[in-house]
Amino acid sequence: MKYELLLAILLAYICVTILLAYIAYKRTKSSTDYLIAGGQTHPFLMAMAYGSTFISTAAIVGFGGAAGVYGLSLLWLTFCTVFFGIFIAFVVYGKKTLYIGRILGAQTFPELMGLRYNSTFIQKFSALVISLAMPLYAAAVIIGAGRFLEQIAAINYTSAILIFAVVVAAYVISGGLKGVFYNDALQGTIMFVGMLILIIVTYNNLGGITAAHQALTNISTMVPENLAASGHQGWTSMPAFGSEIWWVVVSTLVLGVGIGVLAQPQLIVRYLTVKGPKQLNQAVVIGGVFTFFMTGVAFVVGALSNVYFMETLGKISLFAVVDPISGVPNIDNIIPLYVSSAMPEWFGYLFMLTLLAAAMSTLSSQFHVIGTSLCHDLFNYSSLTINRLAIIASLLISVYLALKLPLSIIAIATAIFFGICAATFLPAYTAALFWPRATKIGVIASMLSGFSISVLWMTFVHANEATALGISKILFGRDTLLEFPWVVVDPIVISLPLSAVVLIMVSLITVSEQPSHTRSLSK
Repeated sequence: MKYELLLAILLAYICVTILLAYIAYKRTKSSTDYLIAGGQTHPFLMAMAYGSTFISTAAIVGFGGAAGVYGLSLLWLTFCTVFFGIFIAFVVYGKKTLYIGRILGAQTFPELMGLRYNSTFIQKFSALVISLAMPLYAAAVIIGAGRFLEQIAAINYTSAILIFAVVVAAYVISGGLKGVFYNDALQGTIMFVGMLILIIVTYNNLGGITAAHQALTNISTMVPENLAASGHQGWTSMPAFGSEIWWVVVSTLVLGVGIGVLAQPQLIVRYLTVKGPKQLNQAVVIGGVFTFFMTGVAFVVGALSNVYFMETLGKISLFAVVDPISGVPNIDNIIPLYVSSAMPEWFGYLFMLTLLAAAMSTLSSQFHVIGTSLCHDLFNYSSLTINRLAIIASLLISVYLALKLPLSIIAIATAIFFGICAATFLPAYTAALFWPRATKIGVIASMLSGFSISVLWMTFVHANEATALGISKILFGRDTLLEFPWVVVDPIVISLPLSAVVLIMVSLITVSEQPSHTRSLSK
């Protein structure tokens, strides 16, 4: 390993990052600059910031590893992220959010919701949910970066996590959202170049596009018996309809993230940073191409890694990443192992920058949102110093979780956070933009029910979380209270529709409680 080259690349990257953070620091003069980057962001910067925030190591490492197990069925998530996460998000939600946000003078997502319904409770509860749940997502992103650094640079996992966390903190704390945007433009560009090279080299190594995919189809006989019994039908086929794996892929990985993206606070705030609807239209193409390429490449390469490991190791990806200590496969290591094994050494360093860029762009936005939620929305402090202290606190919590969470957790943790946000925020947020009859009481009931149902389903029904938490086992002597298929049905399938129904029913009953300004804002 050429440690001198690795060190030179890292130092150059860190220096550029610090420089951009310093420029942003000098240009951050007010809370508006810190919270929404002054509200005059160029469409390219906004689109790259949105895309690189959305596409993190959770997508590349975590969901890429999931594609190594479940195959090209995850490309449905690519469709959802582009259609819902970019087109619907920008054209439908983004424009209305920008319009209402400007009228109300909102600078954060919780503040937008609170002002919309004239409710301090809604603002503070939104901020509380974000502050409690987002560190789990941040931890998943940190794990993705840590696992790759551990594989490529042969660094102790704990050391990699700590070093990475310090670098991220340096620029998000100093530059606010301007610092985030400047670095996101750089990091998004690095990500795109790295993924472009990755897909080209992968197809070249496997004999071309047609040969690679035919080889992936041919090894369907290598699906392990336990996966085949659960519905796995090969890496180029959808799982058997209604099977255990079908529910995991469709309800958790595709719907959980593909729909949940519409209710992501760290993404919603991006709409408030541009000048007007025209800029959002211009950002659609840039954001769409970026998101399509980043997720598509990650999922295709993750699936094709099975062909490479079969040819070189005689085993599929799942068995190539068995943890030597626990003896359990760690799917979060599939992409890092593939890159370190199949790619030239110089590309390993370049792709390391790709993943660092992906992780840092997402984490900076996450910590920025957590900090503003705690400081601006929950405790009503306007001091930038206190805001930055809140970011440090959230960073420490996320690092702790990254060191304590179990193996193969990245995709699951990401889907959990997206699902909680969807159930808690999406019906209320949608109504705030498009349904003037929604009432404050209806919104509060919807948010409380969506959050509560999600948590209860994870605690007592959904096997992944219920088994890990062990609360159901302690109270009732069973890992889960229900049987198949409910134990593999993601909470979002239950909590999101119920949250929407509660909003509609309670609002219709309490229509007289509607805020006086609601109807005029919905025009």
